[in-house]
Amino acid sequence: MTVVEESLRVPVADAVLDADVATPARPRGVVMFAHGSGSGRHSPRNRYVAACLQAAGLATVLADLLTPAEERIDTVSRELRFDIGLLSDRMTELVDWAGGVDWLPAGTPGGDAPDGRPAIGLFGASTGAAAALVTAARRPSEVRAVVSRGGRPDLACAVLPEVRQPTLLVVGGNDTVVIELNRQALRLLAGEARMEIVPGASHLFEEKGALEEVARLACDWFLTRL
Repeated sequence: MTVVEESLRVPVADAVLDADVATPARPRGVVMFAHGSGSGRHSPRNRYVAACLQAAGLATVLADLLTPAEERIDTVSRELRFDIGLLSDRMTELVDWAGGVDWLPAGTPGGDAPDGRPAIGLFGASTGAAAALVTAARRPSEVRAVVSRGGRPDLACAVLPEVRQPTLLVVGGNDTVVIELNRQALRLLAGEARMEIVPGASHLFEEKGALEEVARLACDWFLTRL
């Protein structure tokens, strides 16, 4: 499958964010990644999942939610990665930007609107999962589905009852603390919600076959719900 890749700089209210965009010829949807906990668009784990989504016919957007200057500050303070308000504002603006992009020609199968704008899904990791869920609550029409990998949905607990989009929470079987946090969040989500535990996997899904299972679950979720 032919995939067009490009690096962009996307202006938001208070910054300009770097983003890597990959678009199959006839995308069946667009999945935007919300990174967290000191990660960014170069995360090998998110890029692996993104490649699997692209192979399944989905466009992907991997954008840094922090500027290079902010990342240098966060490396020392470790504070901005937990600033869910900032991350959510940036993610929401990226969704607004994606909603204005003509991703595919009018009438192309797979788009859900006549203007060539396919449905948007969000893939959040760690604290980025909280930013994705806040964005889903803010943009109920634009965002159609959410997947969290090793996420901290508890950091968005105030808005979880407003999230009605289908939401999949993927957690490693050995990540016991995060499993409980996700179980608590699962009870608060208002729409279709499911938690999948990957046996033997740690928080970063570094074990053999663990990340492949995350990618499989994410592909299935987005393809059936976008």
